[in-house]
Amino acid sequence: MQCSHVTGRGFPLNNSSPNLRLRLNFYKGWTLALYRCLQWPQLLIQTRDQAQVDSGRGSKCFRRDPTICTTSSKVSSPPLTCATGRDPQWCWEEMDATSTGPPSRSLCKWQQPMGSVLFVENCLYTCVAFVQVGRVIIGHYGILSTPALSCVIRKYKAIGGIILTASHNPGGPEGYFGMKFNVANGGPAKEAITNKIFQISRTIEEFAICPGLRVDLMTVGKQSFDLENKFKPFKVEIVDSVESYANLLRNIFDFASLKELLFGDNHIKIRVDCMHGVAGPYVKRILCEELGCPANSVINCIPLEDFGGQPPNPTYAADLAEDMRSGQWDFGAAFDGDGDRNMILGKSGFFVSPSDSVAVIADNIFCIPYFQQTGVRGFARSMPTSAALDRVAKATKIELYETPTGWKFFGNLMDAGCLSLCGEESFGTGGDHIREKDGLWAVLAWLSILAARRQSVEDILKDHWLKYGRNYYTRYDYENVDIDTACEMMEDLEMLITDKSFVRQRFAVEDKIFQVEKADNFEYTDPVDSTISRNQGLRIIFSDGSRIIYRLSGTSSEGATVRIYIDSYERHNVFQDTQVKCCTDIQLRNKIFKKRLNSINLGFN
Repeated sequence: MQCSHVTGRGFPLNNSSPNLRLRLNFYKGWTLALYRCLQWPQLLIQTRDQAQVDSGRGSKCFRRDPTICTTSSKVSSPPLTCATGRDPQWCWEEMDATSTGPPSRSLCKWQQPMGSVLFVENCLYTCVAFVQVGRVIIGHYGILSTPALSCVIRKYKAIGGIILTASHNPGGPEGYFGMKFNVANGGPAKEAITNKIFQISRTIEEFAICPGLRVDLMTVGKQSFDLENKFKPFKVEIVDSVESYANLLRNIFDFASLKELLFGDNHIKIRVDCMHGVAGPYVKRILCEELGCPANSVINCIPLEDFGGQPPNPTYAADLAEDMRSGQWDFGAAFDGDGDRNMILGKSGFFVSPSDSVAVIADNIFCIPYFQQTGVRGFARSMPTSAALDRVAKATKIELYETPTGWKFFGNLMDAGCLSLCGEESFGTGGDHIREKDGLWAVLAWLSILAARRQSVEDILKDHWLKYGRNYYTRYDYENVDIDTACEMMEDLEMLITDKSFVRQRFAVEDKIFQVEKADNFEYTDPVDSTISRNQGLRIIFSDGSRIIYRLSGTSSEGATVRIYIDSYERHNVFQDTQVKCCTDIQLRNKIFKKRLNSINLGFN
């Protein structure tokens, strides 16, 4: 079986030209750049159609500071079935560690079913033509969630994995076809790696495929092919990735206790919305088949290309919210498209914020057998996440790390043995069992707490607030803001808050006085490798522990996203409505910033 070659122009990943006629999937260029970045021999791939690529614009900076220059993938893609809803993912492993020559590689990739076999084959054609790929491992039926990918990378000791995934951060065609690269620890790659990949992607001129390859994705087992490359034969293995992930969770949680909670004489009723993402098969296997939940406990569990017409975001779980408000269900949860994020609800729709969720898990962490065995090394949260976790860490005398946004910062701490539990305000929660946030893990953590305490979700939260006080938390997103205007705003605000006279200023709002204790542009020094990450967001911290944060997140040809976070702490008055309570802090923000914000016409109120 022969592999064919074609020569063409280099194709940068950051291309926003409206006149592109690109017949090559943009992920292939990224994959080639990845191989070169890892210093493998030059690898060539080709599509069935001729590729024509324009040069496009360069990357845009959120701020006028090269230390945080961020690029975006803006390349047209052919109309494959996966383009706006699929979650294809792959990774590769080193097969021969004792070889004196270049290491042989095994490539793993997964793709959702429902008519997506063409896409899997398309990926496979490009992979096998790489001279360093000798083995491909594909998930049964093509299913793999992001947490399971991290699990598989670690299980097979892979050197990394590429994830093509719908994401809450816009990327790719229509904003729902993002791309992530996970490294050997199973976690997201650092910026130094992804920036190098981007640079190399602009220089690629040749690619090749092996279009005659036909693989049976429906049968678990090994397949071999005689290809015109250095590997004789080329091997493909279809594996049950759901079982690999389920086995990992069996070793973390007490499944017998959870089964009693969900199926015993005094069982609770739960409702879980998979939102037609890849989490469905994992949830059905673990919650229904192993823990005994009735089939109607899980909804929207069949992966669909368009996620059933709803954005793959747990905050859009309207079906779940309506069901929970009926009072019929004791516990509810929703997952995003690739299964790494989660939303937790209690009876009658009681909402658990992501910041409170990780704090409650931390306070009850020994309800999970895994942590009884390993102990707790540390807690961590992203800087914009509320400080609720900090109060648990202080009370339990456990180290607390505040990192920039991005799961990759947690992974470094975990690898160094410094961190056991972490979370982000964007519905991400996880432990050190893998190096990704893990939606189903978070659900089982909550169920473990319910099994141990035999209280409702609402009662557990209220007890927590009475014990530690409450961080009222809200976030405002302003999308598609002109990039230059957003940069101007951030520079202007930074000048204001970093002026020495700003600290210790007092602001009166209604009957409360706020005094500025600290104000800065957040900078993080990694305690493991001393890497410095600058310009991670503007913070104003008040003497009562409340915070106002401004941060730029996401950029594209349409503009940037400005995020404003309000984190208001109350020690005793803990049962107010969040939006009502945060009104005071919003008035405070306006009092400090409104004149400056209005001067650049962003339309803030």
